[in-house]
Amino acid sequence: MTSWLGRRDATAKLLAALVVTAAVVTTLDPVASLTVIGTLLVLTPSTGVPLGALWRRGWPILLSAAGIFLFTVLLGAKDSAVVAHVAGLDIRENAVGYALRLLAVGLPGFLMFATIDPTDLADSLVAHLRVSPRFAIGALAAFRLAPLLADEYRLIRLARRARGTRAGIGSSLFGLLVAAIRRGIRLATAMEARGFDRGGARTVARETRFGWMDALVVALGITLAATVILLKFART
Repeated sequence: MTSWLGRRDATAKLLAALVVTAAVVTTLDPVASLTVIGTLLVLTPSTGVPLGALWRRGWPILLSAAGIFLFTVLLGAKDSAVVAHVAGLDIRENAVGYALRLLAVGLPGFLMFATIDPTDLADSLVAHLRVSPRFAIGALAAFRLAPLLADEYRLIRLARRARGTRAGIGSSLFGLLVAAIRRGIRLATAMEARGFDRGGARTVARETRFGWMDALVVALGITLAATVILLKFART
């Protein structure tokens, strides 16, 4: 990718996202979660991903956050402070905290992986984290095949309807699982036949460098994570 964040090393982006996510998981403070969400939204233009594409990929996160919010409002514990009254319902701090935390947990990885090419990720993991090439290549294959699952699921449901069979979600998901296992077995056999499972030292086709701009990405992640921890204790 040609954007600023897209040109950064995949390992740097992965580490930054992991650090921020780990910090957010430790707190339910809405202010801390809002800080993470606001900061990442400001950085969104640097990803170079169109807003329409981000919305198409990210709407499940928003839907999940809304579901958790409604569930907590209706059935959650009543010992949390009330922050607002809407349509006769008490909106409590824990409901807001759970919803915002889900967004703050999902957004770092979502934005980072939107700017990471699977091949760059595999090369970076091998070069900088000394990950086993066998694992890195397997992860690369999984990333490449993941987008096919949605199309595979749609085709399974259409095929069942064409045969006059009830296209239930459970049976369709089971068919998708069977198809994914078969595809994985064929892919593993093909990769072994091409020497991907060969022992010994391996060479890399593209050298990856970890520069100071990549270190800056990690530093930004650590700074944001530290801010979350400080807000957590400051508001305790």
